[in-house]
Amino acid sequence: MNNKAMYNLTYGLFVLTSRVGEKDSGCIINTAGQVTSTPNRISIAVNKANFTHDLVKESGKFNISILSEKASFDTFKHFGFQSGRTVNKFEGYPACKRSENGLYYITEGTNAYISATVEQAIDLGSHTLFIAAVDDMEVLAADPSTTYSYYQSSIKPKPEQNTAKGKTTWRCTICGYVYEGEELPADFICPLCKHPASDFEKVTA
Repeated sequence: MNNKAMYNLTYGLFVLTSRVGEKDSGCIINTAGQVTSTPNRISIAVNKANFTHDLVKESGKFNISILSEKASFDTFKHFGFQSGRTVNKFEGYPACKRSENGLYYITEGTNAYISATVEQAIDLGSHTLFIAAVDDMEVLAADPSTTYSYYQSSIKPKPEQNTAKGKTTWRCTICGYVYEGEELPADFICPLCKHPASDFEKVTA
């Protein structure tokens, strides 16, 4: 079985935001879509390891900011490579506004946002699938939406190539982090994007 076949599925990329009390947070997700038009409902799948997952589950409300091809890698680092459990991602972050539901949405590198209220949560093991009713939505720009393929080819920085012949490294296919060594530990977690060893590829110079 070739696990890379999963990479051929089409994904968008989004900043999911939510709030409980005075605590705001946001994270990058790649699974969001419309499931019904009447009434208008969307679904999102969120990894349980993300702090924003807990905020959505507790509050029952969220915003999805749809990332465009104008999004910078800094946006992905800001919302994807650090945890809201230890960092206030909105402290001093200027590229956001609050929508009518009181939650933040991202104003730069996005082309639209959707506000929604959770109607159903389905436990999928590592993730929770939230089915939600659309409360509000606005178009912010005409730029095309970022796909996962576009992120890989045009936004994510290309890793530096090793010049030492015969040197083996392992490269994270998500963020480009490079681990040096003949073998990558099976339980290795990328220190930047927190993805597991299964998302690394072997590179031999």
